[in-house]
Amino acid sequence: MNETNDGFTVALLDASVGETPAERNFGRELDADVRAYKVSEGEFPPQVETASFDVDAVVVSGSQTSVYDDESWIGRTEAWVRDAVDAGVPLLGVCWGHQLLAQAVGGEVEPMGGMGELGYETVRRLEDADPLFDGVESSFLAFETHTDEVTALPASATPLAETDRSLQAFRVENAWGVQFHPEYDRDTARWVTENKRGWLTDEQVDAILDTITSGRHAETAQAARVFDNFLAFARRRHPMAEGRSLDDCSVQDTHNS
Repeated sequence: MNETNDGFTVALLDASVGETPAERNFGRELDADVRAYKVSEGEFPPQVETASFDVDAVVVSGSQTSVYDDESWIGRTEAWVRDAVDAGVPLLGVCWGHQLLAQAVGGEVEPMGGMGELGYETVRRLEDADPLFDGVESSFLAFETHTDEVTALPASATPLAETDRSLQAFRVENAWGVQFHPEYDRDTARWVTENKRGWLTDEQVDAILDTITSGRHAETAQAARVFDNFLAFARRRHPMAEGRSLDDCSVQDTHNS
């Protein structure tokens, strides 16, 4: 995608470690001017509510780390995200970003045990009316790769989706988290699974690889709709839209619980 030239800018907080497909995948899926910041290497956007802050929405990527790891950049990212939520900046956290958002607003993240969720899973929506899932079916297929999960949310957050094993989406103010990976293409799904060798047995890895077919992956198109829905929501709060400033846009809307 990334064909829109309307001055709408998304800051991508890339929490992945080392060379990964994260920036490429989000750049392809987000129809906006995407500015990537490698937060795992200490690169951050300007602080929210300062004169130099000039982005319209924020996306936080996945990572090979845990959000509760004792790394200075993780604590700094959590504080930055908390400030963005408090300021009403539209924000979407994906996988690790979903967990970090939960932790930043007072939720809890813990290890799942075992191999977690790896591969295609059926996600079930819990709420009928939320803009992130406009046009998305009540259950849909998504690719998962995580061994931590959000186990508790603050009272201000609304759970939005789940699998049989874990919370898959929630909303707090103008921010959402999704545990699944709507940005993955088939090559990334295979790359991530191959990298599990040594942690999982070859038989386990091969069994998951066998499911990553072009036909199967095409079924995740419903999951990818969350990007268009998120950007549509964020554009309604674009500082230049209809001559309004961000302060003119209420943090609440008719979909917020």
